[in-house]
Amino acid sequence: MALASKECLRILAPFLVVWFLLLLIGTAWAMLACIILSALILFTIYFFRDPEREVPRDEKIIVAAADGLVVGIDEVEDKHFNLGPMKRVSIFLSVFNVHINRMPIEGRIKDTLYIKGKFHDVRHPDASAANEALVWLIETPRGPVIVKQIAGLIARRIVAWAHVHDKLARGDRFGMIRFGSRTEIFLPLDCEITAKFGDRVKGAESPIARWPSANTAA
Repeated sequence: MALASKECLRILAPFLVVWFLLLLIGTAWAMLACIILSALILFTIYFFRDPEREVPRDEKIIVAAADGLVVGIDEVEDKHFNLGPMKRVSIFLSVFNVHINRMPIEGRIKDTLYIKGKFHDVRHPDASAANEALVWLIETPRGPVIVKQIAGLIARRIVAWAHVHDKLARGDRFGMIRFGSRTEIFLPLDCEITAKFGDRVKGAESPIARWPSANTAA
């Protein structure tokens, strides 16, 4: 069973039990509750969808780590692993987006950092520093890359499927955030950002940046 499907089943199991009991009761109020619960179950199944994606062939392309809306492109000082200034692309995921997080580049998971925090609306820039997050440090031949999963107002669980020392290809699934969130990709300064503010992107498929031509060799 796919990882997203297992996570979905974990959420749905108690709701399915309640749905079946309401069906057995059979009263008018039970049937109404059953209809409402059915809608919730169907939306949950929709939320945990995990479509296949076609990764660009050009290995210089850095792809989006998540589906959603590009809400920030800036240069920041990395305070997670003390890597200095980096370029950051921030993606907001609504409850209607696919929430599987995918590798923006090929590399090895060198380290992770869990940050205990709050659950502010992730559309606000302050959410990056204040909210609960899981930060991934990815080692590549071209330099370090960071992906930050940020939980939001509705999202209360960050799910990690990959582990430290795992080597993953560009586009591989490494985790997800449940029910609305924010994903940020930190890149070396010599990368060229190709995404624009307001772009709608798809994880593993949409280009957001390019490695510099001088560093294409592994």
